[in-house]
Amino acid sequence: MTCYHTVRIKDRQQGQDYSLAVPDDEYILHYAEKQGIELPFSCRNGACTTCAVRVLAGKIHQPEAVGLSPHLRDRGYALLCVSYARSDLVVETQDEDEVYELQFGRYFAKGHVRFGLPLDDE
Repeated sequence: MTCYHTVRIKDRQQGQDYSLAVPDDEYILHYAEKQGIELPFSCRNGACTTCAVRVLAGKIHQPEAVGLSPHLRDRGYALLCVSYARSDLVVETQDEDEVYELQFGRYFAKGHVRFGLPLDDE
């Protein structure tokens, strides 16, 4: 049986707040789009940081968010394109460059990457 959770999205870039009831078995971004809400996205596969949000309240499940390090997940970041609501939520969109820098900035241009992706170290 599908359960619905109230998801409040604070879109910092557009200065908009959205509130919608999202089924727990559907990606938040996909459901928001079906409701006519335009949010930032790019790959739709959990591999980039364009749709990154900061979870301000509630629980989110994002098993396919391969583009987000465990460290940033622990700090409350999520990727809406591959996230499911597990409770009522309040999230805030983030600047893609800001999240990218948090995740990769400490590695690139500093000589720390030797093999593979920086995510492999965590």
